[in-house]
Amino acid sequence: MIALSLAEIAEVVGGQTHDIPDPSVQVTGPVVRDSREAVPGSLFVAFAGERVDGHDFAAAVVEAGAVAVLGTRPVGVPAIVVDDVQAALGALARHVVRRLGATLVALTGSAGKTSTKDLIAQVLQRKAPTVFTPGSLNNEIGLPLTALSATEETRFLVLEMGARGIGHIRYLTELTPPKIGLVLNVGSAHIGEFGGREQIAQAKGELVESLPEEGTAVLNADDPYVRAMASRTKAKVIFFGESGEADVRAENVRLTDTGQPAFRLHTPSGASDVTMRLYGEHHVSNALAAAAVAHELGMSADEIAVALSEAGSLSRWRMEVTERPDGVTVVNDAYNANPESMKAALRALAAIGKGRRTWAVLGKMAELGDEALAEHDAVGRLAVRLNVSKLVAVGGREAAWLQLGAYNEGSWGEESVHVSDAQAAVDLLRSELRPGDVVLVKASRSVGLESVAQALLESGAEGEVSAR
Repeated sequence: MIALSLAEIAEVVGGQTHDIPDPSVQVTGPVVRDSREAVPGSLFVAFAGERVDGHDFAAAVVEAGAVAVLGTRPVGVPAIVVDDVQAALGALARHVVRRLGATLVALTGSAGKTSTKDLIAQVLQRKAPTVFTPGSLNNEIGLPLTALSATEETRFLVLEMGARGIGHIRYLTELTPPKIGLVLNVGSAHIGEFGGREQIAQAKGELVESLPEEGTAVLNADDPYVRAMASRTKAKVIFFGESGEADVRAENVRLTDTGQPAFRLHTPSGASDVTMRLYGEHHVSNALAAAAVAHELGMSADEIAVALSEAGSLSRWRMEVTERPDGVTVVNDAYNANPESMKAALRALAAIGKGRRTWAVLGKMAELGDEALAEHDAVGRLAVRLNVSKLVAVGGREAAWLQLGAYNEGSWGEESVHVSDAQAAVDLLRSELRPGDVVLVKASRSVGLESVAQALLESGAEGEVSAR
């Protein structure tokens, strides 16, 4: 964080100082909410949760070097006391962002946010110091913590914004007003909470509504809901996609023999060839979005193409492709799942496993509401249409719908199976996997199927598989 005195922080957040001998002492380190991350010069934000109260760790964080605690009550060590810690954290982030000379890039969408954010960050880092959202910390707590990690040297601040309802993104943009706003897509993720795609589009479009007239809205020309958002902003609009009307587009899209996308990138400043290290054709759209942002910030087509070709995956459990010593390839995409990302992962599996035996170990897609049965059924059917060798549906009712979809599509024999839990899936794989097989593991985060992928990888050398 940029250096601020405790007195200034207290004024910004509207708090009272307690047990602070010298209010001029500065916070020079990060702002953290996990006591284990406290370091000399840091500020510890104490949230009171259902099971853990951050105030209980106040003495420990100060001993570790934290300058003070931001909390809702005095704690016997230097503290700034406020009525609402979350509101205070947001106010501090807003203050710091206003002080920074950085260009703020914000992005949202139903699928691909984190992968695209990682691509944007890796491209922009080649131009100037860049700070970006770690993992998927894209909510009202994670976003301000990311913004507060910027320093005087930061030139680009790339922030992922998530939403579970109308008004969420508007709130986040008030904390960290973007100069460039990117909307990737409007899909089915959280459709059960929103009520429909129109409501999702309304929420995601709050990002472009927040842009200043001198800003830029980067919109997906291939998604009609996103394309229509052009009418909701006074900012400049640039389109990306495979559509002919896109300003930044891809031509000659293909997959390599290992399932990695390659294409000809076209931008208003020129064209160049890209061959990505990431897996799956769905990353083409993510790459085009990143390219559009980079173009707006002054990078040439050649610079962007080189950066995209060298970019890797920065966030765990997202299409992590690992080959075991025995030749089994494990594709761990278990961080989360929605209908769009599930279908993209299955297509990537088909490409990676071309000419090999393929396994799709899939679980529930959460928060689909009334669409849940139809969407799980559709994924099961797609697995059959893509000639996935075996679908292993893991879990309860939704997994049964996956398997039923496969069965109704024509998987009548041993091509699909429904198992009760992760350990049952691992037991099945242990008995039937052969060298050369490719295994995709994917489900919503709440299912925890990463344990299957981890067990497979840990067992590769020993020949024994167990889920934890």
